[in-house]
Amino acid sequence: MDISLNGLCTDASQLPCTHFDERPQQEVSLLVIHCISLPEGHFGTPYIDDLFCGRLNCDAHPSFASLDGVRVSAHCLIDRQGKVRQYVPFDKRAWHAGVSSYSGRERCNDFSIGIELEGTDKSPYTEQQYLALAKLTQALMELYPKITKERIVGHSDIAPGRKTDPGEGFDWQHFFDLTFA
Repeated sequence: MDISLNGLCTDASQLPCTHFDERPQQEVSLLVIHCISLPEGHFGTPYIDDLFCGRLNCDAHPSFASLDGVRVSAHCLIDRQGKVRQYVPFDKRAWHAGVSSYSGRERCNDFSIGIELEGTDKSPYTEQQYLALAKLTQALMELYPKITKERIVGHSDIAPGRKTDPGEGFDWQHFFDLTFA
């Protein structure tokens, strides 16, 4: 069963990618919040789509050299205007967490959903992004009841020392106030 944004979010679009596979027989029980911008600090470029869809021209910017051959994806991206784009159906395993663990469980991709916010670790996020993330989170919690407030984390929480996103620019309290109001 393909579980997509249809019916979960209005103003959402889908851009299928091939950087995913079948989940092992594990229930979705974790939501991981990330951030991304390509090049870093540049917003509204087509490069995030290109990266997640496996068509990034690594010669387009000097900072892309380290991305050559990388196969990564997320379930969704929320851009600076709050528009949600889905790359991977929620019931599939997106390749967003890398080497990771949560509460003693390794391979967080197996049991998590990854949401990217267009941004950087240090820049503030937009109110539109917080509103869209809260709405999407509420819908995902209905669909996957094992995702609770305590099981919503940043990439930095599941890959400490390796990752820092969503970073100091992310206002967790504001996000939780919107989501659990």
